[in-house]
Amino acid sequence: MEKETIKRIFDFLENKENKKHKDKGTLRWKLFFNQPLTKEELNVSGNLHLANLKITSLPEGLKVGGSLDLSNCTNLTYLPEGLKVGGGLNLSNCTSLTSLPEGLNVGGSLDLSNCTSLTSLPEGLEIKSSLDLRNCTSLTSLPEGLNVGGDLALTDCPNLTSLPENLDVGGNLYLENCKSLTFLPYGLEVGGGLSLSNCTSLTSLPEGLKVGGYLFLINCTSLTSLPEGLKVGGGLNLQNCKSLTSLPEGLNVGGFLDIKHTQLKNYTDDELRKMIYLGHIKGKIIR
Repeated sequence: MEKETIKRIFDFLENKENKKHKDKGTLRWKLFFNQPLTKEELNVSGNLHLANLKITSLPEGLKVGGSLDLSNCTNLTYLPEGLKVGGGLNLSNCTSLTSLPEGLNVGGSLDLSNCTSLTSLPEGLEIKSSLDLRNCTSLTSLPEGLNVGGDLALTDCPNLTSLPENLDVGGNLYLENCKSLTFLPYGLEVGGGLSLSNCTSLTSLPEGLKVGGYLFLINCTSLTSLPEGLKVGGGLNLQNCKSLTSLPEGLNVGGFLDIKHTQLKNYTDDELRKMIYLGHIKGKIIR
């Protein structure tokens, strides 16, 4: 198919979607054929939708005032340094992407789910909203200085072995099925809930851990202890933590305590409350 025919198809689809932005059809056509862009074209005031395009890279100097959608761009291997996106950046299913550039600036959420070749993130990355790294199967660690204002999802990252010290997550932190994770860093603060279910290599939690919402440790079969003075804003679920034999002094739980299929179920409620000494369990103890 000739280039002009493909260009007319791009223009037709763009005009059908939004007649006010005819220039974006031409922009996508140029990106598709790796054509040079003018200074004006490098500055996109609104959203830019490039999902499913067979592009390998983006041009240097690109700035997008709204959101940038690159989902399912399976040939994409490179993003330019200093890329600025005012809204969210969607890179889900970009299976050839191995890393992100230094100086990446994202004003909204960053979706990297199913980026199975991604091995690293840049140091000092700050995401004001959520960061989705689910099923990033090649990711082994996160960078120092990472700050996430919303949720951080790391579910099904089987090769993730550690998290950076003083990691701050404003929303929920999802770490389910991270079976290579052996420990959590000192100074970890989670504003919402923390789910570590099925982290079967995790043996302990760090001193000073702060969890504003629930704490789920379901099927953490290697977990042997919890830190003294642990404070959980919501419920604490310890189902099937078969190696856990006691509760720490000063444990404070704002919701329920679930001890089904653990050795703790052999203790009475009174014995468990004495075990935590000056601590407190606000909700029901579920056996």
